[in-house]
Amino acid sequence: MTEHTGQNDSRLEELGYRQQLRRGLGIWSTFSVGVTTVAPVVGLYAIFSLGSLLSGPAWLWMLLVSLVAQLLVVVVYAELASEFPVAGGPYQWVRRLIGPRAAWFTGVVYISAVTAALTTVAYLAAPWLGLLFTGREPHGPARYLVSAGLLALALAVNASGVKIMSLVVLGGLGAEIIGSIAVGLALLFFFRVQDFSVLFQTFGAPAAAGNSTGAALLATLAVCGWAFVGFDSSASVAEETKGAVRNVPRAMVRATAVVGGAVVLVAIAVMLATRDLGAVVRGETADPVTPTVIGSFGSWSEKPFLAVVVVTFLACLVSMQAYLGRITFGLARDGMLPASGRLASVTGRGRVPLAAMTAVSAAAAAGLLLGLNDGAIGTMITFGTGGLYITFLIVVSAALFARLTGRWRPAGTVRLGRKGLVVNVLAFCWLAFETVNIAWPRAILAPPGAPAWQIWAVVWVFAAIICCAGLHLALARPLDKVRTGGTP
Repeated sequence: MTEHTGQNDSRLEELGYRQQLRRGLGIWSTFSVGVTTVAPVVGLYAIFSLGSLLSGPAWLWMLLVSLVAQLLVVVVYAELASEFPVAGGPYQWVRRLIGPRAAWFTGVVYISAVTAALTTVAYLAAPWLGLLFTGREPHGPARYLVSAGLLALALAVNASGVKIMSLVVLGGLGAEIIGSIAVGLALLFFFRVQDFSVLFQTFGAPAAAGNSTGAALLATLAVCGWAFVGFDSSASVAEETKGAVRNVPRAMVRATAVVGGAVVLVAIAVMLATRDLGAVVRGETADPVTPTVIGSFGSWSEKPFLAVVVVTFLACLVSMQAYLGRITFGLARDGMLPASGRLASVTGRGRVPLAAMTAVSAAAAAGLLLGLNDGAIGTMITFGTGGLYITFLIVVSAALFARLTGRWRPAGTVRLGRKGLVVNVLAFCWLAFETVNIAWPRAILAPPGAPAWQIWAVVWVFAAIICCAGLHLALARPLDKVRTGGTP
């Protein structure tokens, strides 16, 4: 046993758990999990057309605002992860900062949110796979089958153990570098056709949609939130990371900074290399990224580019499914979920929570049924983003409350002292604003002619989840199974 492994296991025992998962991830693997989950290619290519449709080229400024604000949240998470390096992340942190009842609700919302995000990524991946192998995007039932097949493929990778998983996400990291940084730099320096002044223009997009410029920018900011979620995935694999108390916080901060820089770079580069910005703003080009890249590099680049994008999506699915399984495992280990005994089991030589990953993947596949409507992309992105921001808000609020009441004084490897309180307050203000902004019902982000229930999806679905969680809390009384500071 190495010194790091001994320290990891000792800290885990102090927190009330025994080592069940296999520690096989180094700093690069944990960093790669964070990068491929946040995924600059996946995040940007999903929102580029929506942002342009809402606010024209000026949407890029909302992307930058979202990045800077999210970095504040990452710092708060880094302090928590360095002190509590346990699978389940936010659930475990809130449990220790406030108590098991708040932790229970946090865990339920967290699982629901990441499941929605997993559904969204699988849905977004299908068109790229179709274009790569058939030259056409799948629609309706075909899109559902392709997306569900990708979830099954990701599950097969994750079932093989963290070593195979880490190889896939490292491959995804390489694809991200090619698909974002390399392509972005090339477009910016060799294929720019627009002046930088266009980045301050809306091209009449708000008026065309019947919105004021302010309302359009707020809607754009809600969409941009999708680009910078998933950094917490590094925290969820803490029990499988060597030197977790140091490496997990580093991985989260570095992954967000790298991804953020890549997303902003590529967004600016693609916008400035697009010849017909008017067509993009009018929504006449469903995917403005691919034509710009292929038109700049030449027709030979189409298949290689599509292959790179598909690899990044697959790596994102693998890493997101892995961390969602660890979240579920973390709650089930405390007896907080139905069928907890099964969901808390680990499987095979790789000691992975296969049952937990299978259950959440089945739930994500069920959510793909919404995608039978090809215009549902705005709703799916808003729904997945909304749930994650609710989780961020709960965690940051719990940290702020615990700081102000003296219940928590950061004692991990990341300690900011008085600056930590300032960062925590700023992160709370940002998340309170952005969570409401994302949940705000907007017809423009729903399919054309969508009913009111779909426009209000974020509000009523998560309200229903909280009500169901409260009912389970009252009837099954899972909190009775949890000892203070330990496992049942």
